Amino acid sequence: MKIIPTSIADLVIIEPRIFGDSRGFFLESWNRKDFAGAGLNTDFVQDNHSRSSRGVLRGLHYQLRQPQGKLVRVSSGAVFDVAVDLRRSSPTFGCWQGFELGSENQRMLWVPPGCAHGFLVLSETADFLYKTTAYYAPEDERCIMWNDPEIGIRWPLDGPPALSAKDQLGTPLRAAEVYA
Repeated sequence: MKIIPTSIADLVIIEPRIFGDSRGFFLESWNRKDFAGAGLNTDFVQDNHSRSSRGVLRGLHYQLRQPQGKLVRVSSGAVFDVAVDLRRSSPTFGCWQGFELGSENQRMLWVPPGCAHGFLVLSETADFLYKTTAYYAPEDERCIMWNDPEIGIRWPLDGPPALSAKDQLGTPLRAAEVYA
């Protein structure tokens, strides 16, 4: 497995080793020993799977009192995946990073606790899988505006995104509750 640092502390791209032949391929999406050896010593408590259509934008979500680290990947299709640093003590507070994840490149992203997370579906459909370090707590969930001009995410949109009612009500960064 190859770990690729990003400009946001602790946010890393993970390229798993892929073993393929004429029959298909095999990869390990998570191995406690290998991840710990790469400095990602974490335990997961929940696995999630969502399927979305082209143009669906989910996010930017985070849990304030029960922050979740997320190991995210796409098993079918492609997404533009985004993390925003919400740690006031971080030199990259308010900064974002975005990456294409998909079944073609098999890249994964480790989104550390303290970051908001979201994605835009680029393919007809996408199956998005993620492991979390804390349980989902709806009363603790917050949402940052996906199009907050202060953050300035350059989503690869070709029209208005399809948003949930919750995501339409996202908070601007300057008014959001964030981490210390």
